[in-house]
Amino acid sequence: MQNFWVDLPKPFYILAPMEAVTDVVFRHIIAEAAAPDVWFTEFTNATGWAAAGDKAIGGRLVKTDDEQPIVAQLWGSVPEAMEKLAARCAELGYHGIDINMGCPDKSATKSGGGSAMICNPENAAAIIAAAKTSGLPVSVKTRLGYSRIDEWQGWLTHILQQDIVNLTIHLRTKKEMSKVPAHFELIPEIKALRDTVAPQTLLTINGDIQNRTHGDALVAETGVDGVMIGRGVFHNPFAFEKTPGTHSREELLSLLRLQLSLYDEYSSRTNRPYDTLKRFYKIYVRDFEGAAELRDRLMHTKTTDEVRHILLQYTS
Repeated sequence: MQNFWVDLPKPFYILAPMEAVTDVVFRHIIAEAAAPDVWFTEFTNATGWAAAGDKAIGGRLVKTDDEQPIVAQLWGSVPEAMEKLAARCAELGYHGIDINMGCPDKSATKSGGGSAMICNPENAAAIIAAAKTSGLPVSVKTRLGYSRIDEWQGWLTHILQQDIVNLTIHLRTKKEMSKVPAHFELIPEIKALRDTVAPQTLLTINGDIQNRTHGDALVAETGVDGVMIGRGVFHNPFAFEKTPGTHSREELLSLLRLQLSLYDEYSSRTNRPYDTLKRFYKIYVRDFEGAAELRDRLMHTKTTDEVRHILLQYTS
C-alpha cells in the first residue's frame, strides 16, 4: 500500500489522538475551522476488539471518506490482537496504523499497553511487527520514558530500530503526566539520535504546542519533520490555520451549532451519551460578554435541541 507519509509537506501537522475527543464529529469541527495535514483517531483497544468485536470499541473507528489521510491509533499488549485489528483497519480504508505507547492512564497501563510498553521493549517490538502485517505504514507515539527523563536514549533507540515511518514524542515521561512543562530542550538531542539510528524515520514532536505559529518556530529551531497538537485546540479550534486571525463570537458559536448537528447525525454510530458534548462547550463559549452565564446554562441541558433553543435566545 502507498505510504502517504513520504508525500507530506514539511513540516506537517497532526491533530493528536485524544480519548473521547477526536471522534468523527470533532475531527469534522477541526476540519471546518482549520485542518491539519494528518488525522488520528481516538485510542482503540486491540485486545478488547479481538475479544468482543466492534461493541468493545464503541464508535472509535467510525470515519468518513473525506478524512484523508487518516491513521487509526491502536493500543494493546497482545501481538495477535494487534495483528487482527490492524488488518481490520486496512479493510476499513485507513491509511496507516499508529501504536500508542505513551498513554499514562491506568486503563491502558494495567494490561501492559500505553506507556507500560516502555517497560517491556521486546513486546513493543512484537506489537510493531504485528501491526506491519496489515500492509499499512506503521508509526508510534510514545513518551520520553516511564519514570525518569534519562530513559529516553535507550527507549527511543529501540523504537527507532524497528523501522517505523514516523515517531511522535510527547516530551514528558509517564510519571510526569502533563504536570510539568514539555521538555523542548531535549529536541535537538532526540533529533540527533534519530539522524544516527534511523534517518528514514520521520520525527514529530508533541506536548504544550499551542498552534501552527508556535510549531513553526520550534521546527525552525530544531529541524524536526512534524508537529502534533492536542490540547491546544481546546484553547483555539483554529490552531492549525496558516495565517493566525481573530475569530468572532459568531464564528465560534457557528462551530458549536455544527457540532450539535454532527453529533445528532452520528450518534447512532458513535454511541456517545449527550453529556460527552459538554466538555466541548468551553471551546466555543468564552472570551465574550455573558459567556460564563451562557456556558452555565448549556451545562444544565440534556439535549442538543435545548442547546439550540438557548443559543437562539442568546443571539436573537
